Amino acid sequence: MIIASQKHKENIAEYLLYMWQIEDVIRANELDIERIKANVIDKFGLDPVQEKEMTEWYESLIDMMRREGVEKSGHIQLNKNVIIQLTDLHLALLKDPRFSGYTAEFYKTLPYIVELRSKAGEDPAGEIETCFNVLYGVLMLRLQGKEITQATSDAVGQISRFLALLSRNFNLDREDKLFTPVEE
Repeated sequence: MIIASQKHKENIAEYLLYMWQIEDVIRANELDIERIKANVIDKFGLDPVQEKEMTEWYESLIDMMRREGVEKSGHIQLNKNVIIQLTDLHLALLKDPRFSGYTAEFYKTLPYIVELRSKAGEDPAGEIETCFNVLYGVLMLRLQGKEITQATSDAVGQISRFLALLSRNFNLDREDKLFTPVEE
């Protein structure tokens, strides 16, 4: 909750990856708040007010996961909405000639997206969601201590640069500093 809030303000890409990890933590604890308290919340050493807030936050996520049928896999609508917002911004940036640097970075990333999609046999997720799927998959492999090939590492590096640029643009857009009128 505290980390999620901070990441949401600072870096939307890190926020989304963190929230996907939280969904998996909830699943690993079988959507059981008592297990989450013992395995996660108690480790923070929070005061009673903070502990209550964090417990309520996890309970609300558990409730969303149940209501939305993503107990075993998938993502809650809250997280899907972030992908939608990022995709909408991505498409707007590609259409605007003022963002040629962004467009160039995307086209450097696109071959990796296409290749990784074909290897994964992924459903036709959009480019932005595919980028997040790749980063999350590699994060999980690293957490398991599994080796990452140089080709995958290169792809992750480019995808990370691209998503960092998209995240920076997202923050600027949120502050109404991105799409300033063109002076004539």
